[in-house]
Amino acid sequence: MTPTSILFLCVANSARSQMGEGLGRQIFPDLRIQSAGSRPSYVNPYAIEVLAEVGIDATIHTSKSVQDIDPASVDLVITLCAEEVCPVFLGKAERLHWPIPDPASDDPSLSPEQMRERFRVGRDEIRRRLEVLKNDRF
Repeated sequence: MTPTSILFLCVANSARSQMGEGLGRQIFPDLRIQSAGSRPSYVNPYAIEVLAEVGIDATIHTSKSVQDIDPASVDLVITLCAEEVCPVFLGKAERLHWPIPDPASDDPSLSPEQMRERFRVGRDEIRRRLEVLKNDRF
């Protein structure tokens, strides 16, 4: 079955799942694209910045809870957690797990440019996997 909607999940819904949402909307303009997390917080400014570099305006994105997502509105769930426990999504949606390291860091030794590069690596890996998904399934 070809999905008509995709939900990207991670813990804080601040970086990876937000980048997934933005890239998903760009690559799959006819699908319903959502993102959420088990402990939503805020959209990371670096995620907004690196999405803008590829023509995606994420300034209006908000961090959302997985509990606020209607399971009936989701055909495909893509979890993006790597080192942490991914949120559970109750519903009958197909699930894919793409373990992508969290680009966010509290390490004070990382410069802003190093942080941008970490986010670019995550963005580009999510984009690569979405392009493969598109070629394989759509």
